[in-house]
Amino acid sequence: MTTTTSSTEPAASRTYPSLRAAWIPLAALCLAFFVEMVDNTLLSIALPTIGRDLDSSTTSLQWVTGAYSLTFGGLLLTAGSMADRLGRRRVLLVGLAVFGLLSLAVVAVSTAGELITLRAGLGIAAAAMAPITNSLVFRLFDDKALRMRAMTLMIIVGMSGFVLGPLLGGTALAHASWQWLLIVNAPIALIAAIGVRLGVPADRPQDLTRDKLDLPGAVLSVTAIGLACYALTSGVEHGWISTPTLASVLGAIAAGIAFVWHERRSASPMLDLRLFSHGTVRGAAIAQIGTAIAMAAVMFGLILHFQYAYGWSPVRAGLANLPLIVTMILATPLSEWLAKRFGHRIACLVGAVCLAGALAGLSWGVDHGYGVIAACMVLMTVGLRTVMTICAIALVDAMPGNRTSMGTALNDTAQEVGSSIGTAVVGTLIAALVTTQLPAGTWSDGLVASFFHGERITYAVLAVVVGLVTAGGALTLTDSHATEEHA
Repeated sequence: MTTTTSSTEPAASRTYPSLRAAWIPLAALCLAFFVEMVDNTLLSIALPTIGRDLDSSTTSLQWVTGAYSLTFGGLLLTAGSMADRLGRRRVLLVGLAVFGLLSLAVVAVSTAGELITLRAGLGIAAAAMAPITNSLVFRLFDDKALRMRAMTLMIIVGMSGFVLGPLLGGTALAHASWQWLLIVNAPIALIAAIGVRLGVPADRPQDLTRDKLDLPGAVLSVTAIGLACYALTSGVEHGWISTPTLASVLGAIAAGIAFVWHERRSASPMLDLRLFSHGTVRGAAIAQIGTAIAMAAVMFGLILHFQYAYGWSPVRAGLANLPLIVTMILATPLSEWLAKRFGHRIACLVGAVCLAGALAGLSWGVDHGYGVIAACMVLMTVGLRTVMTICAIALVDAMPGNRTSMGTALNDTAQEVGSSIGTAVVGTLIAALVTTQLPAGTWSDGLVASFFHGERITYAVLAVVVGLVTAGGALTLTDSHATEEHA
């Protein structure tokens, strides 16, 4: 049973009876989530233009995108921990303000180094926004079904931003300079901040944790996650036995071990590791890694497929990904029916089968035309929609009430790690099976045939990996038919 604000009710207790009634805060949170997700891929299409304007090397251009993803992924847990202590709405508003101001600073950029620094700063601001936008959705509604629908909307918006980044960027570049791809973030962040300020209730002291901020834990988590993500990127760029890659792997392992040791002994740990004894928390995080591997691998692989093997323009290649977004919207009734009819465990197992089946279908269908590829994208999105939504809600709902931001941070971190793994797997296998340097311009028939062969093996490997990871995580969920996952 939901409640609404009355004239005698404090704003902090406000909840909404429907999505329509909550349109102002929900739209603001979706807008904040969209802008942070679209920024992941928005500049990828503009890298050649940026390279010419700033006289950048190939390595510098890789860091233009890599700096954002590394700071974003590395700081998610720290941002979630801070939000649970300082106030979720407060941290989100600060993140939006910094994100908007840094986006405007692009007008002063004149070198690749300055742009890389700016992108790293934007990643930090985005990390302060990502876990909080999702956790605040739970504050808007008491009704479990409304929470699930709101989370579905957030996932659709976030995935749309990720998928549409190259399309929006390519379209904008036809009419404006690349700097406008970042400048436009400022008014979007301002509108989102106004909506959050007006529609999202302020944090109540009893909903926050009073534990001290675990600074050593924050430093160790940032180091471990950052080095792990960099190791995957470095493996593709420099080779898996190169000095930078091996040093990053060893550093990540050492920082990870130190993090676990510190958190187990800390009186106020940033991440209470005992939470992972809860099957729902552990399984949901593992399953989310599987979904992110699938999504990132297919996105990265199909961008190469459409633009290089098919020779399509960036705009046409972006439009070719629309089945992902359309299916994400249309699959909502099916996913909800699966959860209500069979429970979370079975529904997510069905989703895992869809993911593995779609990747296996791509392994066969990459050289059978776009129609087969689109059908596999539809099947994959049904699996993504089912697993991502159920696991996101289950993970957050299984966390203590004063740790919801940490729950969404765990969810987002799992997806960021999965995305890095998926991209690394595709990049490595394509480099090993096809060529380490993809030539520009029209490909020869022999290279196209070799690329298709590499894709077939790559997607077959991913079908097994994603199926095992996602199903393994799903098996630890409960048989709940609702969105309540407490033991």
